[in-house]
Amino acid sequence: MSREMLQLAEALASEKNVDTEVVFEALEFALSVAAKKKADREHMDVRVEIDRHTGEYSTFRRWLIVADEDYTYPDTQKTIEEIQEEIPDTTLQIGDYHEEQLENVEFGRQAAQTAKQIILQRIRDAEREQILEDFLSRREDIVLGTVKRVERHGIIVELGRLDALIPRDQCIPRENFRSGDRIRALFLRVDEQGASGRKQVILSRTSREFLVKLFEQEVPEIEDGLLEIKEAARDPGHRAKIAVKSNDARIDPQGTCIGVRGSRVNAVTNELGGERVDVVLWSPETAQFVINALSPAEVSRILIDEDNHSVDVIVAEDQLALAIGRGGQNVRLAADLTGWQLNIMTVEEAEERHEAEDAELRALFVQHLNVDEETADLLVQEGFAALEEVAYVPAAELVEIGFDEATVEAMRNRARDAILTLAIMSEEKLEDVAEDLKTLAGVDQDMLRDLAQAGITTRDDLAELSVDELIEITGVSDEEAKAVIMTAREHWFNEEQQ
Repeated sequence: MSREMLQLAEALASEKNVDTEVVFEALEFALSVAAKKKADREHMDVRVEIDRHTGEYSTFRRWLIVADEDYTYPDTQKTIEEIQEEIPDTTLQIGDYHEEQLENVEFGRQAAQTAKQIILQRIRDAEREQILEDFLSRREDIVLGTVKRVERHGIIVELGRLDALIPRDQCIPRENFRSGDRIRALFLRVDEQGASGRKQVILSRTSREFLVKLFEQEVPEIEDGLLEIKEAARDPGHRAKIAVKSNDARIDPQGTCIGVRGSRVNAVTNELGGERVDVVLWSPETAQFVINALSPAEVSRILIDEDNHSVDVIVAEDQLALAIGRGGQNVRLAADLTGWQLNIMTVEEAEERHEAEDAELRALFVQHLNVDEETADLLVQEGFAALEEVAYVPAAELVEIGFDEATVEAMRNRARDAILTLAIMSEEKLEDVAEDLKTLAGVDQDMLRDLAQAGITTRDDLAELSVDELIEITGVSDEEAKAVIMTAREHWFNEEQQ
């Protein structure tokens, strides 16, 4: 029998062109499966060891030594106390294995067939792993393949001997492919599929990087370093924007990317299923970059709010629809491209907003500085926008405006008193805030004060706000507002599920 074992190992290794060690490991596994079936204990842990020189083999049942609190599976585990009772002078420790020899099962036709199947599977796995390694070693960003089949969860793409997947959420909307179609996509990542650990190459046609790489293929100047794509934003299948910069003063970055009669940008558009691409000029200046990003709309002026990372964009009435775009697409892509929150408004709306803000500020000064409207209006006109500015600006600046020193000193003292009073009132309002709002993830002290000031004192009050309302009250970003509101609403969803 031992000689037959060695002959079988050599024959299988030669037939399948694999190392004999792979064959021996498969034979050991097949024999361990047969031993479990003979004992009618499929959950027990069996190890088979074949002597590589003689072909003789031994069968062992083994248990993992664990602590009492970790003892879960009696078929494969023993506690350290149990093993010490069974073998008083044992040197085994937690984490070691205790083995008992079993009677060998006969190596029959079934075990040989099982071993053969295991070897075939391991060969296939090794081939697949090698094909994947070869693919990854080529470091291809954009791959060209053939549609093998279209499934509910995505498109299976054949890349030579390797199959890849474009998940449904990485497919451009309304694109239709059939088996045999040629398709380009961006290599995104490698995923492990389920418990088998089999690796799956994931591709994308919707990522920004795919857009950038397509332009790099079409525009040699980018690869040469003469041009750069600094930013990109996409609404896959509909519209996209890229911001380009020239590293050579002799090169027009927009014209170069667009190409003669639009040849280069059209090639990218055709590859993306008709997705229209705007090529805009990148600028290190926020104001200019925002203006460029909103192209083709013409911007009258902009106001930048550094604290809230937002920009008020003022356009003429006839440019409003163009600036916003269909369904807000143009302003959304421009905001994504620049990284700023953009608020589009007409000249009239901007004036109304400005007048309302000035009126609110005048009322604040009249109330807390105990001055008349004419004095308050003068402070507003000179650019004072908060009580803190009146309280702590050098007195000389107020004197230069036209106030006498006594009036300046009185206004500064009143401003400081008002700041202190408002701070105390704000802290008192915090006492009315419910604990479920105070401890809500994402809500800090500054946000709590703003919410309390607006009468939002419970988690449910916050949950009922819209994103725009929360932004208006607290000045947080759109992403922060969405995250906080969703967190506040979580208990609603949990209650519904229950």
